[in-house]
Amino acid sequence: MKILFAGPSLSGTPYVPLEGGKDRLVPEHDLTCRGPARCGDITRAVQQGFRRIGLVDGRFEDVAAVWHKEILYALSRGVVVYGAASMGALRAAECHPFGMIGLGQVFERYAFGGLEDDAAVAQIHAPAEFGYVAFSEAMVTVDATLERAMEAGSITLDEAGAIRDACNGVFFKDRTRKRIFACADAVVPGSAVKLAAAWRHIKREDAEILLQILLGRELKAPSPQVSSAFSGWTFNETVQWAKLKN
Repeated sequence: MKILFAGPSLSGTPYVPLEGGKDRLVPEHDLTCRGPARCGDITRAVQQGFRRIGLVDGRFEDVAAVWHKEILYALSRGVVVYGAASMGALRAAECHPFGMIGLGQVFERYAFGGLEDDAAVAQIHAPAEFGYVAFSEAMVTVDATLERAMEAGSITLDEAGAIRDACNGVFFKDRTRKRIFACADAVVPGSAVKLAAAWRHIKREDAEILLQILLGRELKAPSPQVSSAFSGWTFNETVQWAKLKN
């Protein structure tokens, strides 16, 4: 049994629910699709018998976010847990030494590339009934777009830095694509059209990697690797954990 927690990163695909609180089933792949995960959802998935969990998107503002502890609980029970793109990339960067499997470039940046700001993947989006369509753009998308524009030679490193600073100064809920292009043109005139041509949906790309693994279309799916520093780790049931589990 497999389960995927996803929303805006896979909006418009058949793998996100279209009704709040109701699963979307893909029986031919033994896959259950739920919306962005919140605190307790990973624990419940383990208790419901899911043996492979894919975490892409998560809730974080109006409710408590997914706990690291519940991911460790899943791993301690032999459940394979993948993370990518958004909340999944964040938690995978933090939990991969214990065996969580991180996928994609956003995970790589958090785990090994020096990215530390949790808000770099934050977006606002519509509810399930409107397909979780995103209303804002994440900073990791801006970064990936700037990198592609530099590779194409359409902007310089200094110009990319100036544009990034301008976009990063915008509150994440207000960081629409239109606002990004306006910020770009304000600091580097004429750069908006170059960014539009180089636009990269990095969260979607990473989420697709995880999805392909859950669908069984990726033959080289990575295996859990526990860091030597945490070899033989055991799960401790703390008082707070007991409250969440029950």
